[in-house]
Amino acid sequence: MSIKVRFAPSPTGPFSVGNARTALFNWLFAKHEGGEFLLRIEDTDKERSEKKFEDDIIHGLEWLGLTSNGEIIRQSERSEIYKTYLNKLLEGGLAYWCFCTTEELEIERQAQLSQGLAPKYSGRCRGISHEEAQKRLQNETAVIRFKMPEKTISFHDIVRGKVEFKTALIGDIIIAKNLKEPLYNFTAAIDDFEMKITHVIRGEDHLSNTPKQIALQEALGFNHPHYAHLPLILGPDRKKLSKRFLEHSLLDYKNAGYLPQALMNFLVLLGWHPEEDKEILGIGEMIKEFNLKRVQKGGAIMNSEKLEWLNAHYIKTLPTNELFEYLKPFIPAFWLNQETMIKKIVEVEKIRLKRLTDFPKQTSFFFMLSDYPKDLLNWKETENSVTLANLKKISEIVKKIPTDEFLKEGIEKNIMALTKEKGRGEVLWPLRVALSGEEASPGPIELIDILGKDETVARIEIAIKKLKNG
Repeated sequence: MSIKVRFAPSPTGPFSVGNARTALFNWLFAKHEGGEFLLRIEDTDKERSEKKFEDDIIHGLEWLGLTSNGEIIRQSERSEIYKTYLNKLLEGGLAYWCFCTTEELEIERQAQLSQGLAPKYSGRCRGISHEEAQKRLQNETAVIRFKMPEKTISFHDIVRGKVEFKTALIGDIIIAKNLKEPLYNFTAAIDDFEMKITHVIRGEDHLSNTPKQIALQEALGFNHPHYAHLPLILGPDRKKLSKRFLEHSLLDYKNAGYLPQALMNFLVLLGWHPEEDKEILGIGEMIKEFNLKRVQKGGAIMNSEKLEWLNAHYIKTLPTNELFEYLKPFIPAFWLNQETMIKKIVEVEKIRLKRLTDFPKQTSFFFMLSDYPKDLLNWKETENSVTLANLKKISEIVKKIPTDEFLKEGIEKNIMALTKEKGRGEVLWPLRVALSGEEASPGPIELIDILGKDETVARIEIAIKKLKNG
């Protein structure tokens, strides 16, 4: 069997973490099985669907690298296909026009609730003939309802096992507002058949839609695909994610300085785990190991600290040239004129970065030294006079190194020789502070290598003046 899956978001809101996790699981399953991953935009809700949300979905998938096999399918472009199947159900007596008003339906609903019954449509318009309905449609508005057969629908969910629904509790569902405006459960059933989808992998919030879609598939003579319903993503308090959180787009994480590799690694562990207990998974490992049988039933906990840790790991381990490309949007434009220097900075600073957005603030001292307090220059309880003497000695050492021989190995050899005489802390701490103006920064040898001889000497002289004036 040729495996085909689909990711089918509605462009009615931002491309959320939950949607991204669903897309990733579909993509990994298709890749693992040698199948196809298709993208279907479910945009039949004309009032709520927006182009900006569709763009958000497409750009989010591109950023993660979840490419689809084939062109994007948009439901808004398939109205004639849906109309054909709606007419087939109407003409076959499997669907009917319902003329009940909103007010009548609400009265019916309240009456059922007062009796302790689950509300469902009573079926009062079921008996209207097709001919009578056509006459009434000339003057009245109506929706199309599907005649739900009273039976037990059961299916095997790859994650949950056997699942059963009694359709008598569902009632006749609305499948279209009219022949030109079909609704979700109907279009999903039609498209899954037309696209030859073999596996539907989606969130467990869609579990209650499955019997409705299976009933429609059976009425139309379709085979239904295999289903796998993924666990909900929960907050740290193990409650459903707040609306405020769900309104965040996946691209907000990109703009906040997260790497796509870190997001992929984070998302795959939201409700799934590999055979071995490990946290770091490259994309090749994910594809090799991914199996729907290892998806958990219980909710997946959203742990922002774990995402931060993963992001720091991927920043630290990425090759410098590759990391530089990811950093470019966050680097001030005038810095980019010094690409060689920037890459050196990236190499020494990446071990301290948690997000890409940290880079400008964390490295600004390379371009402009702050007016730091002179006391910061002293190592522990060292006297000003000792620090001053050590910096003067360092300045002499640096000045003596010929510019054409000003290489990291030679610098290190000369400076480290002084530490044996004066002590590491007394030499390296004030030198590092003099060069960075910061309490925490890369080591002084790395800083000298990046700043160069002239700037190094100039900054040491600034530190000497601070101590003299003090």
